[in-house]
Amino acid sequence: MSLDDLKARLPDYAKDLRLNLGSIPSITSLTPQQLWGAVLATAIASRNQDVVRAVDAAASEYLTEQAKTAARSAAAIMAMNNIYYRFTHLSKNPDFLSMPARLRMNVIANPGVEKTDFELWSLAVSAVNGCGRCIEAHEDVLLKAGVSKEAIQDAIRIAAIVFSVSVTLEDPLIADAALKAAA
Repeated sequence: MSLDDLKARLPDYAKDLRLNLGSIPSITSLTPQQLWGAVLATAIASRNQDVVRAVDAAASEYLTEQAKTAARSAAAIMAMNNIYYRFTHLSKNPDFLSMPARLRMNVIANPGVEKTDFELWSLAVSAVNGCGRCIEAHEDVLLKAGVSKEAIQDAIRIAAIVFSVSVTLEDPLIADAALKAAA
C-alpha cells in the first residue's frame, strides 16, 4: 500500500485530508529524516495498520533502517511516557509530581539518530497521545537546541494530518467500501 492508495481510500468528505497528506513531502522546514521520522512515528502512534504500512514504504526512500528503528522507538517510549506523565499532570495529588517514575527510558539517551530528530518525533507522538507535560518538555529541549518554531509546528502539523487520516480510515463504512472496491 502506498500513500497514493491511502489518499484514494479517503472519502470525498475528507478531501482536505487527501490534500494535506499530499502536501507532507513539500514541507521544507524539516530535513527529510526529521520529516519522514515524524510521519512514521505518528503513524505508529495513530494505530492504523494500513497507514503504518504505507508510511513505512514511503519512508524507506528517506530513512535508514537505523532511523526507522529510532522512529519506532520514539512511538514506543512515548506510548509509555505519555500515559505516565499525563497522569501526573492531570492528577489532583501533587505528590505524584515528585515521585520517581521508575520507568526505563534508556533509548532517549541513545536513540541511534540525532538527539533533536528523536526529540521532534517524541514531541509529535506526544501531541497524538495528548500529553501536555511531554509536549512541554520536548518543546523546551527543541527550542534550547535551536530548532525553529516553524519546524516544531510542522512536526505537529504532520501529527495532525497522519492522525486524522488514520481516524478517517478506521470508519467502518469507509473500510467496508475499500473492501468492496478491492473485490
